[in-house]
Amino acid sequence: AAPALVVVGALMMSQVKEIDFSDFTIALPAFLTIVVMPFTYSIANGIGAGFVSYVVLRAVSGKAKGIHPLMWAIAAMFAIYFALGPLQAVFG
Repeated sequence: AAPALVVVGALMMSQVKEIDFSDFTIALPAFLTIVVMPFTYSIANGIGAGFVSYVVLRAVSGKAKGIHPLMWAIAAMFAIYFALGPLQAVFG
């Protein structure tokens, strides 16, 4: 299983060169996705960080019309998912 994960990781990293780093609204979500996955030991958390940051950055930069409604819905669900942990810790 471990060698397969290394190969998949290498294949994923080979796609980094295709990211448009001149556009901050694309570069930062891609960076967060890449960084959050290993730090949280969760692919879902990395993808969620990418979705939420992409939608927020595009909306703040005035490009909200270009975001598909499904992207809004998924980002909202991930935001709720991320908020549940701290809320449960506070309210028991």
